[in-house]
Amino acid sequence: MSGEFIKDKHFIVDKQSRLHFVDLHRAIALLVMIEVHVFNSMLIPSVKQTGWFSVLNFINGLVAPSFLFVSGIAFVLSSRSKLDEQRNFGKAFWKRLQRISLVFIAGYSLHLPVLSMRKMIYEISYEKVLGFYNVDVLQCIATGLLLLFIIRLAIKNDRLYHFVILTLVIIIVAISPLMWSIDFGNYLPIPLANYFNQKHGSFFPLFPWLGFLFSGVVIMNIFLEFREKGLEEFFVKRMMIISLIVILLSHLLLSDLFPQVIRSIRPNPIFFVERLAYVCLIFSLCFYFLRKKEISKSLILDVSRESLLVYWLHLTLLFGVAIKGKSIVQWVNTTFGVLECLVATIIMILLMILAAKAWGFVKFNYPRAASIITAVVILGGLAAFFVT
Repeated sequence: MSGEFIKDKHFIVDKQSRLHFVDLHRAIALLVMIEVHVFNSMLIPSVKQTGWFSVLNFINGLVAPSFLFVSGIAFVLSSRSKLDEQRNFGKAFWKRLQRISLVFIAGYSLHLPVLSMRKMIYEISYEKVLGFYNVDVLQCIATGLLLLFIIRLAIKNDRLYHFVILTLVIIIVAISPLMWSIDFGNYLPIPLANYFNQKHGSFFPLFPWLGFLFSGVVIMNIFLEFREKGLEEFFVKRMMIISLIVILLSHLLLSDLFPQVIRSIRPNPIFFVERLAYVCLIFSLCFYFLRKKEISKSLILDVSRESLLVYWLHLTLLFGVAIKGKSIVQWVNTTFGVLECLVATIIMILLMILAAKAWGFVKFNYPRAASIITAVVILGGLAAFFVT
């Protein structure tokens, strides 16, 4: 299991310079995401009604946009080479498809009610089967990467490609309220309908969430253009100022100062712009932080480089591993206080750091063995699902 969907060796832009601030941004999103899942699933419900938790909940709401945004950044950095080989369906083409497929598989595996196709068909309730069809962050990322890959192969002119992606961001944000008003279950099978909106339980449908991934592409393309001129700090500073202005205006527009008709739009375009501004602000802060401090050998980067493993493993441990028929979350059953949730979060983060460090060691020193282990886990899981 690897983090290829949001990292690539081409984060290394030249021999002396690696975009570690992108790694840092991704790592922060991953670690906060662990806190989100622990607190949301274990914390006593009464505590969630307090004022401080609403602030925490808002901060937690920036995790998914950040995750998607950095995935778009990673696509830009990883697609800067071997384009001709990919367009000619060479090894690089199939390797890219393999990585995207791995993200799809990981995403759906986290929603499996049971590891048995027969039981899903004959023994599991329809409600649980519907849960399997839900589109989560990984499916949204995989779909976005697949679309970006197709567009990148089809459009050879860089300027035109950048313009198309920017146009898609605007279209996605603009039509998302309309897309949410349509019940696509009337026209498509539920597994496909779930990709368009939340009417059948999806957590992260393509509208509007795909806009964050494509925005990462747009921002990184602009950043790299300024970087080639030695003006990356100029760009980041301007982006930070614009982000702060947009955040202030967005909060005003979503406050009681403006009519309910503006605040009640779902999904709200202002909500999207506000979250994107926060994500760009975090992007900028990570950039400036690493102007002062070097973290090339930091443990936090180990987590970042094995992002897919960390994402999949911590959710599997919390929700998927059964102990006497119950998962860890079911055993706790929202009975933890704040201190207990903090301890559980720290323990989970430490476990993920160890797992990322160990898997990174195996991949670096024994790449062949790592490939075999990945194949055995995936093929073994698929075999168990279809045979049992």
